[in-house]
Amino acid sequence: MNWRSLKHPSRSLLLSAALLGAGIAGAQIAVSRLNLAGQEVQSITLYGAEYASEAVLGRFVRLTREGQIVRVQGYGHTLLLPIDEDSQRATTAYNIVQIDTARVNARAATLVNGNLYLPLDTLARGLGASYETGSLKVVDPRLQGVSSRAGKDSDRLVLDLTRDVAFSDELRGTTVTITLRDVKGDARRYTTRGAFAPAAEVTRDENNLKLTFALPPGSGYRVYRVVRLGGARLVVDVGPGVPYTKPALLERISRPLIVLDPARVEGLGRDVTLDVARRSAELLNKAGWQVKLTRDAQSALGLNQKLDLARRSDVYLALDLGRFPGSNRGGVTVYEPSGRSTAQIVNAVRGGAEAPYIDLAVGNGGGTHRLSELLRGELKGGGVSAKAENVTRVLPLGEAPEAALLLELGWVGNADDRAKLGVDDRLQAMSVAVARSVATYLTARVTNAGRTTGTETGANP
Repeated sequence: MNWRSLKHPSRSLLLSAALLGAGIAGAQIAVSRLNLAGQEVQSITLYGAEYASEAVLGRFVRLTREGQIVRVQGYGHTLLLPIDEDSQRATTAYNIVQIDTARVNARAATLVNGNLYLPLDTLARGLGASYETGSLKVVDPRLQGVSSRAGKDSDRLVLDLTRDVAFSDELRGTTVTITLRDVKGDARRYTTRGAFAPAAEVTRDENNLKLTFALPPGSGYRVYRVVRLGGARLVVDVGPGVPYTKPALLERISRPLIVLDPARVEGLGRDVTLDVARRSAELLNKAGWQVKLTRDAQSALGLNQKLDLARRSDVYLALDLGRFPGSNRGGVTVYEPSGRSTAQIVNAVRGGAEAPYIDLAVGNGGGTHRLSELLRGELKGGGVSAKAENVTRVLPLGEAPEAALLLELGWVGNADDRAKLGVDDRLQAMSVAVARSVATYLTARVTNAGRTTGTETGANP
């Protein structure tokens, strides 16, 4: 949290003058200092009770005024405090305050010189914090232990926490991972008497804790929190009695989109880039994969349509021929895009954004390199040598969130390349190499993403 210290002496004087101007006697109110979660801020003592302003507490919890009620939300708790403009009455312990679903007697909020102030002892009670005059401390988030219960059609894992914490869960293959953000605790392995979750392991990953367990065939799982005064629990139910649901992103990953983008190049007598793209697409389609070409012999997609496909792709492969007047270059080259992506969301995720399955939506560049290795290996197996280089090609490779490559089939100005591109067996070898490398890459990616069936993914051509 970014706390600003309120230590300037003139501010205290101004506040004191404002409070006295509101008609409250100095003996009934005093400006004081508060250590709030480790930061020095300003508070007031009002009729013997310590209060802090909406401005100060708004950096600590979420505050919403709803008529004569202030809603306080933080650490998994919700408090509803009445706003009593009679400050003396507000500071008594006979007001009705709602803490989560319970109604209790506690001090209420009040207005001082038109500004909203809240009682610190009531806040601490509702948020599970520790409080004494001049100091309010929030309990460190810590995993205290994992317990279990075996059931007939599901098992239950219970994670006991000192307070509510942020978490996320993912299913990759048959492994469920629950990540507890910024939580302290011991790494250890737990065993249970359950038939569906017989073991679970807690490991540390930087500032986070991760709980992992295997999900058996035919089972589902669900995770939910239980927040209560003095702590919180994260409950995990596992077994055939829990419906299996697949996140929408995994549905898309299990039916990946392959985009082949053959450039139109004149001067060879035949459209070799389209020829290779069509042959590769036919092989992939027969194996059950979803393929789209950006053009045919008569028409081509516009730039915006091509960019839209690139943004939705799981593999984007551009096919081109090298051409530059006077160049003596030749041979086949596989180019990997380098530098920042032209897509803002891709850069944001690669810059550290976190969310469940986010790496399935936006790759970190490793998929591109893996596909490049596979493609060069398949080309070599078909008798075609290929070099590897980087390219700062902005569009449309830079818009592709996952694997994206440029395959240069040869050079127009190189006589040896032109002769090879006229050989049907060589074009077929390159087409098979494209299809097999893409299928191999996507099969591994889909399998690692989540559960799949034989009808959901393609096979190797």
